Amino acid sequence: MAEAGAARRPRPGAKAHEPAPAERRPGARRADLAPESVIHHRLRLGIVSALAAADSLTFNELKALLKTTDGNLSVHCRKLEDAQHVVCTKTFEGRRPRTEYRLAPLGRRELARYLNHMEALIRATRSTLGH
Repeated sequence: MAEAGAARRPRPGAKAHEPAPAERRPGARRADLAPESVIHHRLRLGIVSALAAADSLTFNELKALLKTTDGNLSVHCRKLEDAQHVVCTKTFEGRRPRTEYRLAPLGRRELARYLNHMEALIRATRSTLGH
């Protein structure tokens, strides 16, 4: 018996499954209409927004401001750092480590793009409500 999660072998002569193009899949969105996926997560949006309002914030300042755990904040800061949206600087104050974050120019541009997208979405939705 095969292990759970083991990959299946295709039948001889069977065609490989090809996903349908985005325009034919139900619920598919065009890439230019989709929000920026890195910033779209609630905590990452909070991190980027907080950093847009300040020159820099320490890890502990972000943690207190966003009311989150060390592990959760660390994971999301790393994703933003990997996407070059934030810059992380690690130093020491005496023997204590100090991790500081700044919003990178790309992060600032992507936040502006995301906010413009959300504002357009809000306007479009309001117009359908008759307000």
